[in-house]
Amino acid sequence: MRRKIVQIDRDKCNGCGLCIDACHEGALQLVDGKAQLVSDVYCDGLGACLPKCPVDAIAIVERDAAAFDEAVVQTAQHQHSSRNVPVQPATLTKLACGCPGSMARSLAPATTCAAPAVSQLRQWPCQIKLVPVQAPYFKDADLLIAADCTAFASATVHRDFMAGKITLIGCPKLDGVDYAEKLGAILQTNDIRSLTVLRMEVPCCGGLADAARRAVAASGKSILCRVAILGTDGQVRKEE
Repeated sequence: MRRKIVQIDRDKCNGCGLCIDACHEGALQLVDGKAQLVSDVYCDGLGACLPKCPVDAIAIVERDAAAFDEAVVQTAQHQHSSRNVPVQPATLTKLACGCPGSMARSLAPATTCAAPAVSQLRQWPCQIKLVPVQAPYFKDADLLIAADCTAFASATVHRDFMAGKITLIGCPKLDGVDYAEKLGAILQTNDIRSLTVLRMEVPCCGGLADAARRAVAASGKSILCRVAILGTDGQVRKEE
């Protein structure tokens, strides 16, 4: 039958995942880092996802498609809720990282950072390799780029460094990538107010600060960049 249904422009999609939260029927999922309509029968064509897309990658078109099946949607929702997992159609294919938890979303900031145990993480995902280049939480953000090990070396990373910032983490040695290109794209695309790099004193961790500095230079913007170096005992050894 010919009917109205969602269409996603993969070239425009930045993988933020906001449309997936807005789709109550489970018709959209991240596939290879991009939003995708995974089954026609799950899409009612009403477009609740449209206003959530920050890059206008979603449209409602009229084409030949299987009819929306509310009964199938309700059955899928019941099956997944009984297992206490998010609703996802059976036709779902693997994500870019193989993990459904990579969907981008904002997190409510903590009301206080007096205790180290209070989480100050304000968005998800936080891995540099997984985070989308463009997301609402980057607007006017103070950005923290932290080496993976810093959270384990220091008991007060959340209180001392993450509070009030959007946090991205990575390890240049283990990830085996040059973060400069991805970070540069984030800086160019978004209005970032400041950049803090938190790294360990070990030599391999220097690649994180180097990538951040090159990203700032490539962005052509005047962004304050601060580097803090932690010792393995969690104490700040040096600030640059």
